[in-house]
Amino acid sequence: MSAAPAWLHIVGIGEDGLAGLTPAARAVVEAAEIIVGGDRHHTLSDAVTAERIAWPSPFDALIDRLRAYRGRRVVVLATGDPLWFSVGARIGRAIPPAEIAYHPQLSAFQLAAARMGWSMADLETLTVHGRPVHQMIAFIQPDARLLILTTGAETPAQIARFLSERGFGQSRMTVLANMGGPDEARFDGTARDWDHDVPAFNTLAVDCVAAPDAALLPRVPGLADDLFVSDGTMTKREVRTATLAKLMPMRGALLWDIGTGSGSVAIEWMRAARSARAIGIESRADRRAMAAENALALGAPRLDLREGEVPEALEGLPAPDAVFIGGGLSEAVFDAARAALRPLGRLVANAVTLESEALLIDLHARHGGDLVKLSVARAEPVGPYRGWRPSMPVTQYALVKR
Repeated sequence: MSAAPAWLHIVGIGEDGLAGLTPAARAVVEAAEIIVGGDRHHTLSDAVTAERIAWPSPFDALIDRLRAYRGRRVVVLATGDPLWFSVGARIGRAIPPAEIAYHPQLSAFQLAAARMGWSMADLETLTVHGRPVHQMIAFIQPDARLLILTTGAETPAQIARFLSERGFGQSRMTVLANMGGPDEARFDGTARDWDHDVPAFNTLAVDCVAAPDAALLPRVPGLADDLFVSDGTMTKREVRTATLAKLMPMRGALLWDIGTGSGSVAIEWMRAARSARAIGIESRADRRAMAAENALALGAPRLDLREGEVPEALEGLPAPDAVFIGGGLSEAVFDAARAALRPLGRLVANAVTLESEALLIDLHARHGGDLVKLSVARAEPVGPYRGWRPSMPVTQYALVKR
């Protein structure tokens, strides 16, 4: 018995409107009873007679609206490829895939890469459309090429400022608008001299060029300590690197950072993997403020900071893929965190006091895992010479929930 045909069609459309669609996609649009989309999409398809529905507000109401149309011929119009930073992915998470047919068009990324002569395999594709613009900061690297779906006419100037502040003012920037249509436009310049007024709907191409004094902010964990605003109580660079190696950042994974302090571990977790998320639990308001400042400056604006004392503050949080206990360590906190971890979840706890170390030794004896002591010494002046000045050793306990 064959499956019923899809009742919901999600069609990508470009600046050339119906003329740019494949014959099959055009037939679907022309046969629609209901067409859902933004004003621009309706204008591009105005030759078709159908009931017209605008994007609802709030946008999440779209799913219930679509479900109410089940059994009718429904088309959702999206720009370019509906499954590439677009509405198709959101709908596909809520409505069974068998009920949906996708009809992709060339995406803005593909068009922009063609205009720039860039290989799609050698660049980063990002969106800040409806999202914090600061998140692109994590991708500013020497010689990187970025294609960015922007959030409005002001976005290129904001990104130009981010580049200039970090020593990438010589980076070449190109704004492309209305690609594939009769009003296609292009604006070129450098970050430090950017002064163009551009259309609100645009795609930005950035060819990153680093000055000799540019800030080096790799996405591999281990950012310099002085890049973080801190009161001194933070997980230092070498220990932070070892900590994140055992937390294992992965795409879309969620971290609980207990006793987040300046946010260094949570921020590096989010920078290390696309779409990685983090909740930082910190009882002190001054430290939450520092963590928020660091998150904006280093490209992790979605760090979710929560006030509270542990373990009570952990109740009701979404289940984590990893937990870091950098402060507030106790057996009750460990038990609550371990119980909440998803299968294959990772837990790492660091300790510097003898009392906390004793607890980690006991936990290791009872639950297994890895127990190591990390010692770091730095070369510093000793009179006219240099010598090693050791930092306080850190005892680190790590386990994987199986």
